[in-house]
Amino acid sequence: MPQSPSHPLRLLHIDSSARFGRSGHDARGSHSRRLSYRFVARWISKRPGDLVIRRDVAKMPPTPVDVDWIDAAFTPREHRSPAQSARLAESDQLVAELLAADLLVIGAPMYNFGLPSQLKAWIDNIVRVGVTFGFDRSRDGEPYWPMLPRGKRLVILSARGDYGHDPGGRLAAMNLVESSLQVPLDYVGLTDSHAIAIEYDEFADERLAASIATAEQATDELVNELASTYS
Repeated sequence: MPQSPSHPLRLLHIDSSARFGRSGHDARGSHSRRLSYRFVARWISKRPGDLVIRRDVAKMPPTPVDVDWIDAAFTPREHRSPAQSARLAESDQLVAELLAADLLVIGAPMYNFGLPSQLKAWIDNIVRVGVTFGFDRSRDGEPYWPMLPRGKRLVILSARGDYGHDPGGRLAAMNLVESSLQVPLDYVGLTDSHAIAIEYDEFADERLAASIATAEQATDELVNELASTYS
């Protein structure tokens, strides 16, 4: 039986599919939820002492950034009004979850070549000047710098209706899912990322079945690879 590590890790598991079930388990279930569930379940079977924080941004969408959010975020903390502090309370919670996580596992289906809007709202709430990235216009060289602690890892588990969206594929240039997560998270300091996807959903034939099997095997192998580095 797996032994709990002396230093438990924190996993932040985020799902964003509008489909609340899992394919292979629920009728018309989500492929990305299928992969993220598999990843986390296998991880905990190998490291039962680790803590999983789950956030479903499809069921509880983060409030989109608006002018009140911007005003509050760019007001120094000591000068914020109670209303400004209240406007940032949700963002503060999302940032705190990210800061506490060692491993970030995101189920991110492709919607019209990019992210679900709720997941984009999550990104907008956690990329914050003075909190997750720094900015100083008088700084020599690059005026921006990441503020996340080092050592965090990102796993993106996606699903696509078409095929050929991986690097070098026929539709690679139209895949904005991984880059829409990797670029802003790299910007704040999360530079170690891995991505796996199921394709052919719209075809619903043997190619989809083969893609699911390949993605599940890749997910299991990634869990084994990453978990072994924390032993």
